[in-house]
Amino acid sequence: MSRSRINGNFIDKTFSIVANILLRIIPTTSGEKEAFVYYRDGMSAQSEGNYAEALQNYYEAMRLEIDPYDRSYILYNIGLIHTRNGEHTKALEYYFRALERNPFLPQAFNNMAVICHYRGEQAIRQGDSEIAEAWFDQAAEYWKQALALTPGNYIEAQNWLKITRRFE
Repeated sequence: MSRSRINGNFIDKTFSIVANILLRIIPTTSGEKEAFVYYRDGMSAQSEGNYAEALQNYYEAMRLEIDPYDRSYILYNIGLIHTRNGEHTKALEYYFRALERNPFLPQAFNNMAVICHYRGEQAIRQGDSEIAEAWFDQAAEYWKQALALTPGNYIEAQNWLKITRRFE
């Protein structure tokens, strides 16, 4: 039984009903429909904190999904899980892969910036200001890309860019 059929959350149930209707009326291949079911089940598992199950569903969705735009969101969600698990190098790889397929994901640029900023802070704690500055510069570049896509969002990042004089 599909995970979405057993989830008790009202919003998840509503989403599942609408998604099932759309799957019936929109002309898609059976592989695309199956990929979406895995993606939807991955999102459900992820929202419940079942990251291993979510990853299994996302990997299966990636195997079936052919559309680059849809694949970008699957890759992005895989990156989120690796970020949550503290696997920042893996997370960055998945965000990069998502952006290769869809360069209009400001949330991927933001998450990459957050990871780089965190690494900069780690370098400061370790007494390596040169490495820290390199990480902070990289964070700034990613935040600028996110802000270029969604002006007015990421206010804290925008303020950090201004305070550190990295905003052009």
